[in-house]
Amino acid sequence: MYSVTDVVKNIIILNVLVFITVHYFMPYPEWRIYFELWHPKYEEGIHGVFFHPVQFVTSMFNHADIRHLLFNMFGLYFLGPYVERVLGPQRFLLLYFSSGIVGSVAQMLIDEGGSVGASGAIYGVLIAFATMFPSLRLNLFLIPGYFPAKYIAIGLILIGLFSGFTGFNNNIGHFAHIGGAVCGFLLIQFWGLAKLRD
Repeated sequence: MYSVTDVVKNIIILNVLVFITVHYFMPYPEWRIYFELWHPKYEEGIHGVFFHPVQFVTSMFNHADIRHLLFNMFGLYFLGPYVERVLGPQRFLLLYFSSGIVGSVAQMLIDEGGSVGASGAIYGVLIAFATMFPSLRLNLFLIPGYFPAKYIAIGLILIGLFSGFTGFNNNIGHFAHIGGAVCGFLLIQFWGLAKLRD
């Protein structure tokens, strides 16, 4: 029987609480910038936005809108428990936060706009899953049928690269996705957990 694991459950709860607080109950609007990642070039610049290192972590728990939040949390809910059970809570947290931070750095280095969201971390979890269980079949939300995890992962990476370099769908942090995915893949390789079930 499927059950959500403790770390995944607590991350989802924290994401929802931060989203609700930032979007509906933030007592001082200027505090919102602490939950958005901004390039250092904006320090004391447009609309008072500025860069602070804490944004690499706090921006992972904020999302642009409810659809953005739900999409990321559904991905974490369905794939995260499998990954957490293999890695254990401590390594799962390391994977999640490392992928999110590396994704944010990648996005900042290539695209100088602001960004929010857990997408880098979610892609790290997705690629970790696909690296450990490459042939396990998954269902995509809007596409009928089941496909091996490795093909879904490769497809999403190729779409991200194409979109990032062509500017297609440029309101999405494509390079955060790529950075998180690379981090997730490398950590699974480092831990010697690739192809647990091929």
